[in-house]
Amino acid sequence: MSNPRNGDTKPPCLPRNGLVKIPTQPNGLGSASITKGTPAVKNRLCQPSSVPAILSPALAHRSDLPIPSLASPLSLAALAGVSSPPGASLVGLNTSEGSEQPSPERLPGSPSERHLAVDEKILNRLFWYFSACEKCVLAQVCKAWRRVLYQPKFWVGLTPVLHTKELYNILPGGEKEFVSLQGFAVRGFDGFCLVGVSDLDICEFIDNYPLSKKGVKSMSLKRSTITDAGLEVMLEQMQGVVRLELSGCNDFTEAGLWSSLNARITALSVSDCINVADDAIAAISQLLPNLTELNLQAYHVTDTALAYFTAKQGYTTHTLRLNSCWEITNHGVVNMVHSLPNLSILSLSGCSKVTDDGVELVAENLRKLRSLDLSWCPRITDMALEYIACDLHKLEELVLDRCVRITDTGLSYLSTMSSLRSLYLRWCCQVQDFGLKHLLSMGSLRLLSLAGCPLLTTTGLSGLVQLQELEELELTNCPGATPELFKYFSQHLPCCMVIE
Repeated sequence: MSNPRNGDTKPPCLPRNGLVKIPTQPNGLGSASITKGTPAVKNRLCQPSSVPAILSPALAHRSDLPIPSLASPLSLAALAGVSSPPGASLVGLNTSEGSEQPSPERLPGSPSERHLAVDEKILNRLFWYFSACEKCVLAQVCKAWRRVLYQPKFWVGLTPVLHTKELYNILPGGEKEFVSLQGFAVRGFDGFCLVGVSDLDICEFIDNYPLSKKGVKSMSLKRSTITDAGLEVMLEQMQGVVRLELSGCNDFTEAGLWSSLNARITALSVSDCINVADDAIAAISQLLPNLTELNLQAYHVTDTALAYFTAKQGYTTHTLRLNSCWEITNHGVVNMVHSLPNLSILSLSGCSKVTDDGVELVAENLRKLRSLDLSWCPRITDMALEYIACDLHKLEELVLDRCVRITDTGLSYLSTMSSLRSLYLRWCCQVQDFGLKHLLSMGSLRLLSLAGCPLLTTTGLSGLVQLQELEELELTNCPGATPELFKYFSQHLPCCMVIE
């Protein structure tokens, strides 16, 4: 739609990589992104909604209403009496800034139609069928719809992403004014991701977001220049934060962690922060006795750090992700399995010095594991898979991406695992058709990724139709995946989402 002040054309609100751009609004909504949950959810976040033809008894008996057309915000807007701009896209509907929104009394059509368009009972059920992007658009149709959509229940699990430039309005005199965050507060957001912010920006956020002191449970800072002082102020002022993420923040030090970390934090993620090494892990282990989840990507952490964890953390910590910790060896794995025996999720992705002996230690000592990630561990061989199959009977997810030494023999070991639901074999360059035959007996498999496996043929892949319980199959960059094969899968695996 055109802006009445300058005549420029606004770009449509388009999804990208699971992120949803929220158009600027005069009610303090601001310009932001919202991201949700898991990768699978992100892939489907902005897909067109599938709304059932019958939504309520009231609508079911109205043959004159275009019920089937309610599958998009544009047709919903039409039902409410708001005309759509020519050529508007599914998520591109937007009201011009400052424009007057129609009230229910002014909507065209019969009184019964107007009543249906703003009936809160119907809307409360209807709006569940739309993605976050579509809800942002629908909230601009009229005040009645916004009042319904701004209920916190519609935004649970979503995290607004705010970049530095989106936190300020430039006034006519050139001064900067911090944006109103009231729109976020009304919807009860308890988690935020701030990108590229400084200490001052964080202080402004704390002062301007009404729920910042106790209502924010999760904070993520990415590519930001936060210092030790800013980190200390943030965690001291925001008493509700229990989940903290620091990514690409290179201005705080290990001393800053010692002075900032609070025992209430239960989940911590630190990645691409150049000042993080063994002393940072020592601070985490001593200051966070209630830690349940630790995600760490640090190139300078050594085996010594994994011996710092206390007996208390050994009891409470169930998730540990060590991604691209290049200095970790099998000796570090020894320290880890003895310090944290109750792990249920473990990632050693990119820990390139870990070998089969390290995996054997994991399998023998961490029997509660449900998810294990060994991707980008080039020293892992079929022997490691034998250890896994023999001892990890509760394992549900196994990631072996880029484990280039895995062969069909290793897959034969995995075929005995009755609990395995997700198996990732991306770019395992030695896996062949014969190895796939071993997987056909795994009735528990729901997700299988064979992306980039160069030796798999159309004949071998076609045998996967025997896995009738399969829900997702990834064949990206797989030479044997032909258009004819995808058509074959659509006929014989109708309930499986095949990713080309």
